[in-house]
Amino acid sequence: MERSTERNRRGAGVREAPPRDVGRALRALSNADLARLKGLARLWSRGLPGGVGWADVLNEAVMRALNGSRPWPDGVPLLAFLSGVMRSLCDEHWRRARRESVRMVHQDPVAGAGAWGDAATAPDPERVLAAAQALAAINRMFADDPAALKIITGLGEGMTAREICGLYGMTERDYDSARKRMRRALLRGGLSWSLR
Repeated sequence: MERSTERNRRGAGVREAPPRDVGRALRALSNADLARLKGLARLWSRGLPGGVGWADVLNEAVMRALNGSRPWPDGVPLLAFLSGVMRSLCDEHWRRARRESVRMVHQDPVAGAGAWGDAATAPDPERVLAAAQALAAINRMFADDPAALKIITGLGEGMTAREICGLYGMTERDYDSARKRMRRALLRGGLSWSLR
């Protein structure tokens, strides 16, 4: 309903502030307003996939307001406007993550076609999203461990341990050590994943 009202107001000649006014309004924000803006960014970006953080969302919202790609309607408080832009950006990230998850899960690596013949056997969107979130959590967990990331990448592509070692120049001992580190970290994090 909000969106239809917004569209009606735009169609009815609602004025939008030029980007330079956005810059002035941003510079005029008090420390309390900045803290509220930061809190709103944290609220909207909570749990975003792909390592996108609240600062990324806030910066993108401000940039879009400043460059005019997200015009600021007259009569709308700046914090409310930026909150709406951040919410919209986060929704975009979630939609993109769901699309990519569905594409990854439905892709049959052998035939190059969908792995499920009909919609009745396809996984529900919640399971696909949960899988994408788990993969993102695993990637974040091992962001500082290059050997673990190589193993994750190789396993994701269906490679054997020998193929992973050959491709990345790892010894069998390096592979086994990394695999044990990964298993311990996953268990500590409450995740379970079969590593070959």
